[in-house]
Amino acid sequence: MNSDTATLAMTAARDAAAAAAEVIRHYWRRGVEVELKADATPVTIADREAEQAIRRILQAALPQASIYGEEFGLEGERGGLLWLVDPLDGTKSFVRRTPFFSTQIALMDGDELVLGVSSAPVYGETMWASAGNGAWLDDERVRVTDTAVMDQASISIGNIRTLTADARWQALGALIRDCNRIRGYGDFCHYHLLARGSLDLVIESDVNILDIAALAVIVREAGGVFTDLDGGPLTLDTRSVLAGAPAIHARALHRLRR
Repeated sequence: MNSDTATLAMTAARDAAAAAAEVIRHYWRRGVEVELKADATPVTIADREAEQAIRRILQAALPQASIYGEEFGLEGERGGLLWLVDPLDGTKSFVRRTPFFSTQIALMDGDELVLGVSSAPVYGETMWASAGNGAWLDDERVRVTDTAVMDQASISIGNIRTLTADARWQALGALIRDCNRIRGYGDFCHYHLLARGSLDLVIESDVNILDIAALAVIVREAGGVFTDLDGGPLTLDTRSVLAGAPAIHARALHRLRR
């Protein structure tokens, strides 16, 4: 992807996130009815209308790119340029009037994540990043911490239900005992905190790529490491996360592998 296309893509992604924010704020104020999808997860009119608004802007800007969205699936072919869209990540929080939800928009070029926008309109933050251009919160460039030892590390965990039956559960418990602070911010929030140096490590399971693709670009461009729990690269099938400041990520990965 050349620099002109990259600039166009970032403008489109930020415009699309802003359009989704207008939809989400509208329904946040008035309230919505909740439906259950086939997998028993909730969905609302806000999810659907936000994704439609996003798709219109992305398609107009880059008609050659495919779009894979949470609510309306894949349009186009996988491979090449592929937008990854979760219009309202954290619908359970949204319907319970908790501001920990966001719009996630990422762009893949082949197998590489190259752009991410994470917009949390009610929480009041938007972060974005593109490959080689750093990570940004509003107009401020952000960086992960340089924490290097576990007893100084702040860790946030989320969606760890599947880990309770995993061989790594005991290792996670030991890691928590040895860290400085443990929290469970969840969703976009702990990745934003990680990227701007307020956390040192995030551990999650039970995620999908639409939840984390944009956040991975942001954390990496902020100087962090973002892998799955086995230390592997992110793919469209990724279901877990280990993300952190480089030294802490390395220490945590070593301990979780034992």
